Amino acid sequence: MDLATIAGMVLGMGLVGTGMYLNAAQQDLSMLKFFEVTSLLIVLGGTLAATAIAFPLNEVKRVMGLIGIVFKKSRNENLGPLVDDIVELSSVARKGMRELETESEKIKNKFLKDGIDLIGGATLEDVREIMETSEHYRHERENNESNLMKSMGIYSPAFGMVGTLIGLIMMLYGMGKGDSSDMMSSLGGAMGVALITTFYGALFSNLVFLPFSDKLRMRNQENSLVSSIIVEGVCLIHQKKHPLLVREKLNSFLPPRERKTEES
Repeated sequence: MDLATIAGMVLGMGLVGTGMYLNAAQQDLSMLKFFEVTSLLIVLGGTLAATAIAFPLNEVKRVMGLIGIVFKKSRNENLGPLVDDIVELSSVARKGMRELETESEKIKNKFLKDGIDLIGGATLEDVREIMETSEHYRHERENNESNLMKSMGIYSPAFGMVGTLIGLIMMLYGMGKGDSSDMMSSLGGAMGVALITTFYGALFSNLVFLPFSDKLRMRNQENSLVSSIIVEGVCLIHQKKHPLLVREKLNSFLPPRERKTEES
């Protein structure tokens, strides 16, 4: 699990919840005043409906899966072991293709394994082109996922405002039917219910959808870096470059603190 995401969600909800509780206590009101089923339906239902209009249905269905991805720990936090694996493969490749094919069966990274499997039957140009094309479309797919979540962050405040307008319209119509003696008390209660929808829209947008979009975009960038290392490493292996040269070239992708030498 991604501890940063969990900590951020807990802290954010905790601070907002504390603010809600303190304000409710100050006014001697129940916290249940912040819960309105109709407002939730307008914000969440409207946001999902607008997203379904803007994106293909099969992508909208993956919304819950995308939320799960955000909470999973990134697999690319330390790139040093990946470089070590590629350097080891370059050493095996210099012994012969049979040895490399045997070693490739142990590779867990699918993109790396696919690249190594191409070496025996494709030219260097073909290997690079195939792998870069595969990486390009992976990047586009994950970029669409980030854009989907970002769009939900844009739609939810808008539907929060729609819900507020609905509440205000009904409140104004109701004012013409009410008794003037209790007009102010009913007006205040109706106004509070109307504003709850705006509150939900802003909360979901700024605490869920937009931060999740940024997290998905960051993960996509991390995956792009990993893919770049793998493409370059596979091409170096295809050329049967010396493992020391492979390590030095791949180290250039890493921040200084993660770089490794032959001795380390």
